[in-house]
Amino acid sequence: MDTILEVQNLKTSFKIRRHIVRAVNGVSFSLGKGEMLGVVGESGCGKSVTMLSIIDLLPPAALIDAGNVILQGTDLREKGRRYIRKIHGNKIGMIFQDPMTSLNPVMKIGNQMSEAVIHHQKLSKQQAFGKCEELLSLVGISNPKERLNEYPHQLSGGMRQRVMIAMALTCDPEILIADEPTTALDVTIQAQIVELIRDIREKLDMSIILITHDLGLIAGMVNRVLVMYAGNIVEEAPVDQLYEDPRHPYTKGLLSSIPKLRGEHTSRLSSIEGSPPDLTRLPIGCPYLARCPYSVERCAQERPQLQPVAGSEEGVRHQIACFVDIRNGGEK
Repeated sequence: MDTILEVQNLKTSFKIRRHIVRAVNGVSFSLGKGEMLGVVGESGCGKSVTMLSIIDLLPPAALIDAGNVILQGTDLREKGRRYIRKIHGNKIGMIFQDPMTSLNPVMKIGNQMSEAVIHHQKLSKQQAFGKCEELLSLVGISNPKERLNEYPHQLSGGMRQRVMIAMALTCDPEILIADEPTTALDVTIQAQIVELIRDIREKLDMSIILITHDLGLIAGMVNRVLVMYAGNIVEEAPVDQLYEDPRHPYTKGLLSSIPKLRGEHTSRLSSIEGSPPDLTRLPIGCPYLARCPYSVERCAQERPQLQPVAGSEEGVRHQIACFVDIRNGGEK
């Protein structure tokens, strides 16, 4: 699979009063052409900040301290902010978490959608509206011509999310970043949005990064999964391998916390004890140390780096940032 995007040692921090919050702490990954990549982890682990760093949509308090973002052989960090602004929306589209706050409440849907098309593709307003109508139809919105003349508050939550997906597709991007696209939607609408994203990938042959805190959502949907914790990737594996053989204690904890049905009764929910570390005072060793039931002395003294899992099948990319083999509880 050809690589379309490569992120190398990305570090992003926030300056808040006198403190430095290290939100992304040396993240590296690649995305293949036509691949769907899942990024999972609990709230505050750095998933969204990593993706916003790629397209330089960070708030003023944020700073990209280091790293390279290579899109089709071009290092975006070397090109600068003006160049990144050109490729955002044009080559990389993004679906944001909350459509109600992402959409302008005083602008009609058609005017919001057409802005990027007119700017990037130099179409007339009439041509842009025609394309937007087609995209609304593509994402399953009925009477698309009428919807273009409506305001966000006139649409349901599911329809607003479909509008956000259509907006991300207006300039025919090669990469689509979907940041928690099913947040605040009921279960039925969640399933529809997930299926829609899957269909878009197949129809348009684009690469997709799906960000979520829900490991159950991505089962059977993505090709590969990155598990993030405290600004780091702690495990990377093909989705089936991750479910069948999780090798990092945090991944195992996340999978154990998914509700399971056994006959007529649900099994008791498992939880991960403790809280994530303070990102202004990260420990010297493993950031998961305080919550890990498998920790050894080395974990407090040295930060583990992503390494291939011993015994992985040839051609299978399975990596973990851990010193312990959790299958037997012993040090590697």
